[in-house]
Amino acid sequence: MLDFIFKLLIEGLFASIASTGFAMVFNVPKHTLIYCAIGGAITFMIRTILLDFGFGVELSTFIAATFIGIIALYWSRKYLIPRPVYTVASIIPMIPGTYAFAAMINLVDMNSHGVTPELIELFVHNGLKAVAILGAISFGLALPSLYFMRLNRPVI
Repeated sequence: MLDFIFKLLIEGLFASIASTGFAMVFNVPKHTLIYCAIGGAITFMIRTILLDFGFGVELSTFIAATFIGIIALYWSRKYLIPRPVYTVASIIPMIPGTYAFAAMINLVDMNSHGVTPELIELFVHNGLKAVAILGAISFGLALPSLYFMRLNRPVI
């Protein structure tokens, strides 16, 4: 258990570094960099904990993206900074690069060595997994803001 917590903290630290780096690439204000780092660490740690509990990678990613979406709504209203400043950098550690890369390698293998049912199956599996994770990130970030915007408007 102590090994898992140590591993989680180390991975959270590296996720925060990646989030800060991408935030700097997108030229966010300097005082928001710490929140981008915290958001990246939170999302990655939540997803890792949920994966350890046996949730699927898609559901874990959706819950983590929803959580950072709610936190970013609070930060954006408190500090009067647009919500994407926090969310875009925070979700960077959850991008499914491994699945997308594996799908592209399978596609290149099909082009080089010929099409086999195994390569098609691997390509479809990895490609759909990457698309499902990206969809989970998108919906997880969009739903909190849509929900809270709907609560603040009169129903007429």
